[in-house]
Amino acid sequence: MPALRTAFIGCGGIARAHAGVLKLLADRAQMIAFCDVVRERAQAFSDEFANGQALVFTDCAHMLDDLELDLVYICLPPFAHNNEVELAAGRGAHIFIEKPIALNMELANRMVSAVAKTGVRSQVGFVLRFGEAVEAAKAALASGEAGAPGLMIAQYMTNSLHSPWWRIKSRSGGQVVEQIIHIYDMARFLLGDAKSVYAGMDNIFHRGVEDYTSEDVATAVVHFDSGAWAAISSTNGAIPGQWLVSWQVIARNRTMRFDSANSAVFHHTDRGWPRTTTINSDRNMMLAETLDLLDAIDTGGETRTPISEGAKSLALVLGAVESAETGKPVHLA
Repeated sequence: MPALRTAFIGCGGIARAHAGVLKLLADRAQMIAFCDVVRERAQAFSDEFANGQALVFTDCAHMLDDLELDLVYICLPPFAHNNEVELAAGRGAHIFIEKPIALNMELANRMVSAVAKTGVRSQVGFVLRFGEAVEAAKAALASGEAGAPGLMIAQYMTNSLHSPWWRIKSRSGGQVVEQIIHIYDMARFLLGDAKSVYAGMDNIFHRGVEDYTSEDVATAVVHFDSGAWAAISSTNGAIPGQWLVSWQVIARNRTMRFDSANSAVFHHTDRGWPRTTTINSDRNMMLAETLDLLDAIDTGGETRTPISEGAKSLALVLGAVESAETGKPVHLA
């Protein structure tokens, strides 16, 4: 099977990580075009990942009109998402899109409809779903071996100014929408669809920083259709330069403590004697995520995180923002 003719929309840091993975899979995906509003960035990607042979564009509509593409990577900051998914899907191109897929559900639902209408494969960049420990937990919950889930407790703590656009809530969506959505998605992946969320958020540590309007402290309680609950807390005011991310899932027969998506200790609480299972992996989760998409394209199967999943996790974090603004729980459709 010939390599997929692949193009990128957006040539920033996360795009570089994805392009680096695709370069390892040149027999399956050939990067033939790069698009960025800053032409020099697109040209730099062509030079780095395609020996200068990939075409360079500053307008994605022109690129999609000019080229016959099999796969499009959309790696844009949240505020820049517009009609890229609709344009790519309408031309029969499969889609990878980074999270969050949008800043409002109207646009997200248009994306979902475009993918469903055309039948292309899609994958959203919730890379934590591909951790080896997460896979083991998902399997134990799905099989019933772990028993019914009851509680998840999670924290995400860092301290960084990030990019200038990231600090502005109207452009990033805020820390919960742009960053902590990874943990909210993990809660959905392990506990099922959410039915309500009650949250509080504030900017406590960065009030004196110019143009910093994002929250830097947040906590939420989420209730799931399964009956389980999750408590998710986050901050951008902890230890500078460190990302402290961990969570625990308590099910009837397992207490699962995650230091990362690849590393966890499972305590078997259904035994009359102590027993634990330890998972420590160095799996390249972005590579696993990419292979999952390429395999789905080849076989016509579904990816682990189709765009409909991206929309559901977006609805959850937008619900958390709404709850924080109104002071009331938000019930999700």
